Amino acid sequence: MTVPRRRAILIGLVAPSLLFAGCGFELKRPPELHFRSIQLVGFAPKSPLAAELRRNIDSSPGTLVVDSAAQAQVVFEVLNDTRERSVLASTSAGLVREIQLRTRLNFRLRTPAGKELIAPTEILLSRDLSFNEGIALAKQYEADYQFNAMQTDIVAQVIRRLAAVTSF
Repeated sequence: MTVPRRRAILIGLVAPSLLFAGCGFELKRPPELHFRSIQLVGFAPKSPLAAELRRNIDSSPGTLVVDSAAQAQVVFEVLNDTRERSVLASTSAGLVREIQLRTRLNFRLRTPAGKELIAPTEILLSRDLSFNEGIALAKQYEADYQFNAMQTDIVAQVIRRLAAVTSF
């Protein structure tokens, strides 16, 4: 490799990092929660939503998920966590053509003493999917993927709402 070519490659690698160094670019961080400990109650055993919510809260600096109300500053209480499927359209022969997937989470946030910090709130997400019985297994995988995407969206919304709580 010649010296001018090495110099051009070096400049090509260093220049973008120098541009980003002064522009204020910063990787997205998890929202900062204003409490040190939280208890998650009301979830079904081995709930994937509870596991993802726990991971997101634990990744927030300075906040831990605890198992007992005595250790918790706030209690996240799930009132309802459901996943639903319904038929939207069918053919004249009775074959399903379109389905709707819904994920619903009802929750509230309170202190262990019972003071309500977030009133009972419902988050409802829905997605419409085409359906073909010839590729039912593929459509099942697509539905599972959509349910996981909705779950991730619900967790992000919950984390933003938890970050908005400043006084307890």
